[in-house]
Amino acid sequence: MAHNKNHNQTQTSHSPFTQPIRCIVKLGGAAITCKNELEKINEEILYKVSQQLRQAMIATSQKPPGMDWSKIPGESEICCKPEEFGDDHVSECSRFIVVHGAGSFGHFQASKSGVHKGQLDKPLVKGGFVATRISVTTLNLEIVRALAREGIPSVGMSPFSCGWITGERHISSADLSPVARAIDSGFIPVLHGDAVLDEIQGCTILSGDVIISHLAAYSKPKYVVFLTDVYGVYDRPPTEPDAILLKEIAVAEDGSWSVIKPKLQNSIELTVAAHDTTGGMKTKISEAAMIAKLGIDVYIVKAATSHSLKALNGDLRNSIPDDWLGTVVRSSS
Repeated sequence: MAHNKNHNQTQTSHSPFTQPIRCIVKLGGAAITCKNELEKINEEILYKVSQQLRQAMIATSQKPPGMDWSKIPGESEICCKPEEFGDDHVSECSRFIVVHGAGSFGHFQASKSGVHKGQLDKPLVKGGFVATRISVTTLNLEIVRALAREGIPSVGMSPFSCGWITGERHISSADLSPVARAIDSGFIPVLHGDAVLDEIQGCTILSGDVIISHLAAYSKPKYVVFLTDVYGVYDRPPTEPDAILLKEIAVAEDGSWSVIKPKLQNSIELTVAAHDTTGGMKTKISEAAMIAKLGIDVYIVKAATSHSLKALNGDLRNSIPDDWLGTVVRSSS
């Protein structure tokens, strides 16, 4: 069964990325936060994901020194060991970009105020815009800190602050040069879904999935990994007993997609949570399809598992083991 996706994304002709990017990683909000608890991070998953990202990015068995020198709640002292940063210390990082969703951060504030619908002249919308950004940037800081504690030189970068602007919820202007410069300087940019200004409706919510699609078009990563709270894309809500994991989705040149493995008899149901202002799984597949159309493989896989580590390492690019659990979205051409 094929699904069509029209994408009116405006793009500039020049890419600031002068060297290839190895991978763009999307940390799904549902994976790294507790969905049913407002503004609560899933610390265990975030810790494991940060460890796996370190293993994938830094080619050394020895953990590099931590870079979070701020006070951690519950601890009396700041962990800072300058002596570990010798001039001969080398822990070069692969060229990755990390983008994360909001999960239980931001969505509540955005949906309560209708930020995604625009009308910034309304006091409630303007207040919600501010509240949404406070929430999502709070999460961004905690993710940057978690990565930094693993020795990953991560820096938070907000689309709003970098001047990203949409037009009817599609990106119309996005200065990618700060992201490219950060990578060239040896940093790992960490972007996030954000409240941004919109040329037509005043403001909207720019989802992490749309951000990844835009970044992929210009940075041309070797592969993209979506880390989620389930093993991949299913033919119906994965909580249903007969849900089937879609192992491979092929994308045609026109952006339409169809399931290759397994062969399905029935149609696919794609649901959106009531509080999700960014489109849910339907948006995720559509954006993954746009990336795959560029000739870039996309792996949608459960975070903090052996399957996600294989995806992050790039182990799946040549062949995918039969026992690997996840969804591959790739070009059919």
